Amino acid sequence: MTDSVTETRSSPVGRYAPLFVIALGAGLGWWLFGDRLTFAALAENREALLAFRDANYVATVAGFIAAYTLIVTFSLPGATIATLTGGFLFATFPGALFNITAATLGATAIFLAAQTSIGARLGARLEGSEGVVKRIKDGIDENQWSMLFLIRLIPVVPFFVANLVPAFLEVPVRRFVVSTFFGIMPGAVVYTSVGAGLGEVFARGETPDLGIIFTPQVLLPILGLCALALLPVILRVLRGKRGL
Repeated sequence: MTDSVTETRSSPVGRYAPLFVIALGAGLGWWLFGDRLTFAALAENREALLAFRDANYVATVAGFIAAYTLIVTFSLPGATIATLTGGFLFATFPGALFNITAATLGATAIFLAAQTSIGARLGARLEGSEGVVKRIKDGIDENQWSMLFLIRLIPVVPFFVANLVPAFLEVPVRRFVVSTFFGIMPGAVVYTSVGAGLGEVFARGETPDLGIIFTPQVLLPILGLCALALLPVILRVLRGKRGL
């Protein structure tokens, strides 16, 4: 019995099954919901959503987190709309907490699927390589915390990419979860606060300004956090030069 389970996990079909499930779910999700998870849809259904929340708060929280997790897991369009919805339904807090939790759960699902399918094999191959490739991987391994926080904090790094790269570099699951949860926090709080003000936006018949994260008062603190994340790397480099 044990041998058969081991063979299934080591076979190509068993190894790539998690990625296949996510790819299949992504395809179905895009086909079913590709043009439905929009700001217009949120505006049209806002009263029904608020009424359901008021009558079934716990169920609304659970359903929202589950839906947001699936959106992230299958990389469906509408993650930004989901973040705004979290703020609209639950205010900046606890809306931000619900958004961050769901996004972390979805990101972890992608990470585990990639790590268990091809991540471990690719990581072992990189570890056994020589020359520049091996030095690059060693550099990343020495500064995993800094690099993980950095790719989460920088707004231009696609969320999907930030989920896959650590899986290919043998990053421990706990480290991935912690860095994701806290790394996405600044951006999530900003967008959740925008969602919390959607009532006034709807009343004016306007759309929210999602470029707010690139304004100086928001972007500069995030860049400061990026610099803080890079500080250990810079100190390590300086110490290495002094050692020379």
